[in-house]
Amino acid sequence: MNNRIQNLYTKLEHEIDRFQNNHTQLPRIQDARYKDALIKQIISSIRRIEFIYVIQKRNISPLRSDPNNELFDPIRASIIKKKNDIEESYWLVFLATHFGKNKDTGWRLLRDIYGAYGSGNHWTWARISNNPNDFTSWLSLNYRTLLSDGIARKFGNHRKYESYNPNSHRSLFTVFESYVDWVGINKSHISLLKNAEQNVGNNPEDLFGYLYDSMSKVLSFGRTAKFDYLTMLFKLGIANIYPRIAYIRGSTGPRRGANLLFGGNINSNIDTTVLENNVYELGANLTIGNLRMQVLEDALCNWQKSPDRFVLYRG
Repeated sequence: MNNRIQNLYTKLEHEIDRFQNNHTQLPRIQDARYKDALIKQIISSIRRIEFIYVIQKRNISPLRSDPNNELFDPIRASIIKKKNDIEESYWLVFLATHFGKNKDTGWRLLRDIYGAYGSGNHWTWARISNNPNDFTSWLSLNYRTLLSDGIARKFGNHRKYESYNPNSHRSLFTVFESYVDWVGINKSHISLLKNAEQNVGNNPEDLFGYLYDSMSKVLSFGRTAKFDYLTMLFKLGIANIYPRIAYIRGSTGPRRGANLLFGGNINSNIDTTVLENNVYELGANLTIGNLRMQVLEDALCNWQKSPDRFVLYRG
């Protein structure tokens, strides 16, 4: 560990000990191996978030926003676009979340869909929101070619059950259409956010909760996708929203991790609301920033996979 990471480790260890003394004992991490692995997973989660902030300070090549170039990266493209086309910036974050980055084929699937298979007429937010039927026709026409051209393209690991088959019960065009409907008749993410503020005020946590709940109408966007999409908007400085809770309900890995931490066993029979409150209280006692709930959600999910030995998970 370098000095910064060592100092962070020491600080987190102290804060967790203080939490146990003042609030709740955490039975599993009485074993030093489990405690060490947990703290290192928290640090790993913090560093993944910090990386998004770091790349925004760098010079980003325009090629990163060109889906016809192998350097294409939707997150970096979103950073480029937010300077003069914030609506496209939101759209790119949605696409990145829906497709995911595959460990073997990278962003290739998203590149070929967003870039309209190299035609030069990209499926931008303006085009897709105003011509959803055109995308339906395009995908139906090009699906077989995409499938048989010998180029490997896959969804990311967390999206492996998705499909770009136009005959799928949740085909891309029905997913896209539901997202366009969620954004609203003005086809403006800015208007969507303003409408949310009119409903719940401008508190970042209230706004996150409102948008999270409203996103249930977006087809194929479950707990993880909604959480990842909305937290990425904050990390990229696109929307000032962040979660109050870790959204344990409906999760698998994070719930197992929370069970392990607070109950001593991944199958502990702890009420979800109690778990959610416990994770909230722990987060409130750790100085890990506004995205503390994302840090803990991610860390608990990874920790429960290997609770007594730190393993670095990248996906």
